[in-house]
This record gives sequence, C-alpha cells and structure tokens, in this order.
Amino acid sequence: MNMQCPANPYGDLYIYYLEGRLDHRLPIANEHFIGNWEEDGFNFLFFSVKSDKAVEQVMAMQSELTLLDRFQMTYDEWHGDAVSSFCAGDFLIDPPWSVTPDSVEKTSSNHHLLLDPGVVFGTGTHPTTKDCLTALQLVFQSKPPQTTLDIGTGTGILALAAGSLGCPRTLAVDLNLLSVKTARRNILLNAMEDRILAVCGSAENFMDYPVDFMIANIHYDVMRKLIESKGFYKKKEFILSGLMKSEARAVKETLLQNHAEITQTWDQNGIWFTFLGKTS
Repeated sequence: MNMQCPANPYGDLYIYYLEGRLDHRLPIANEHFIGNWEEDGFNFLFFSVKSDKAVEQVMAMQSELTLLDRFQMTYDEWHGDAVSSFCAGDFLIDPPWSVTPDSVEKTSSNHHLLLDPGVVFGTGTHPTTKDCLTALQLVFQSKPPQTTLDIGTGTGILALAAGSLGCPRTLAVDLNLLSVKTARRNILLNAMEDRILAVCGSAENFMDYPVDFMIANIHYDVMRKLIESKGFYKKKEFILSGLMKSEARAVKETLLQNHAEITQTWDQNGIWFTFLGKTS
C-alpha cells in the first residue's frame, strides 16, 4: 500500500546573528525556534517564522548580547542544495520526509539510515563524508570494532553508520551543542540509542578514552593536536578525513613518524583526502 511521506518541516529560515555568549539556562520560549549555532562568541538563532519579538526578549534578559544582522533564506539555500536521499556504497541515507515503506522495500542498499540535518552543516553528501562511509565498510568487513569514537560527529552520520555496521558501542563527540542535539535526534530516529551516545566536549579531552577505532572528519587545526597525543596511538584503527592536500601531507608525516600505518588513501581530485590506517 502506498503511503505519503511526512512533509519537510523546514521551509523558510529566519536567522538572527548575535555577538555575545548566550546563557543556555534561559530557554527561548518560542514554538518556532529551531536552534542556536554558537561559535567563538557569536550566535546564529534559527526560527521558522519571523521572530523579532522573541529575539528582543532574549536580548532584554542578556544586555551583553548585540544583534549584528538578520537573514531570511530557504532551507535548501542554507545547506547550499536540496536535502535529499543519496547512496554511498551499501548505505542509503534518507531525510525522514522522503521515506515511505514502499521506497524502503525497493532499495538494494544493505544499510538504511534516516538523517535529519536540521540546520547543522553536513547533509552527508560532501566527498569526505562519502569516503569515510566507504572506509567504514572496509573496517567492518574484517574484524568489526567493538568500540568506536566519532570526533566532530556533526549530524551523527558516521556514528550511525558504525552502529548500522554492527558496532555495539559508539561515543559521538562534538564541541558544538546544536550538533550534539541534532546527532541525538538522529540516533533516536534510527533507534540506536542503545549503542550510540552523543556528548558535547572538546576532542582533545577524549583522546585517552579507550576504544578500538576512531573516526575524525574535522578541521586540520584540531586534527594535528589529536595525532600528536599519546592517546591517539592507543586506538587500533582510525579514519582521518577533511584534509586538503598540504594538510594531508603534514598529517601523513606525523603518523609515519609515530609508526602508524596508512593502509588506504582516498583522494578527491587532489583537493580532499581521507586516510584509513592502524597504529599497531
């Protein structure tokens, strides 16, 4: 029987750009509030309708906040393209609003994931994400890791992939609170709360966390600190991605100096690089 999929909950976005640290203990009591992307002392408050009064109330409670600008755009414009279904290796990744029972039955993919990126960057279609998904499948083809650490989880897509491939325990970490909330929502969407935990924190603080396998699709400035730590080399296997050519060269050099082995490299047109490797 045919069944209509739910409507896309995101239409136009109303974005308020504020300077200052927003106090998370003061909730934004507005049904149209989507979330707050906070970074380096700046905030992007997202609403589904124009919400000047709500923002004024927030600023009245926190006088140190300054409204710098406001924007209106469509959801697809925010992400740079339409958020839609895609395949990567054996994975079929669907936004929840594009799924019907019929469409799931017809797929030939072995691993079906639901992904609602909300307003967090990372719909899963970036070349480095696709290469990470390919690398993940290779890792789980041999001896599946029992514990995984996903650094810079974003929407949680790589943690979900590890769970789908059979990892019983995955810790998904991100410094950005909105990313963690988004990842948690996707964990629930995929009924993987028994095997994935998403937490907010700094990547460096998790390097001593004992796991078999680590994934990091992150900025080079963070990654170079991680691969200089002793804790990194206690992980048996790793995927490192999000690297441009000169960054990949520097990471490779550090890994080899510390006797790690790179077993496979993905190169997207000489721009984006992904490493699969092991430390012992």
